[in-house]
Amino acid sequence: MVQPFHLAFPVTDLEATKQFYQRCLGCRIGRESPGAWVDFDLYGHQLSAHLRPKTTGELPNSGQVDGDAVPIPHFGVVLTMDQWQQLATRLQSHEEVQWIMQPKTRFAGEPGEQGTFFIMDPSGNALEFKGFKSSEALFAV
Repeated sequence: MVQPFHLAFPVTDLEATKQFYQRCLGCRIGRESPGAWVDFDLYGHQLSAHLRPKTTGELPNSGQVDGDAVPIPHFGVVLTMDQWQQLATRLQSHEEVQWIMQPKTRFAGEPGEQGTFFIMDPSGNALEFKGFKSSEALFAV
């Protein structure tokens, strides 16, 4: 069994962050310290949003992957293809979602073929969600 990861990240507005992660991404809210931090359950992984009002909210620097500019840094979750498609559909129904890259297939016909998309949270953190038809493709070379 794969163990969940923990990620702490900065946000500029805890209430906007709670609304986005709960309403758009479907995260369950866990423990919180009002005015300081809040935990989210993102597909069984623990995200801790910590209030840091000086976060810039600007689009991060970018790198190149399969011909696309991708924001660096970013974080996200690897999903099954069905979960990925369900999340993409869910997010497309929310007007407040800021898309960096719309859902697409990367590395088509190659080892590691995957669905991918990037969104930005209200504090300017970039998130990537990947979907694979098979878990073996995650580290395929």
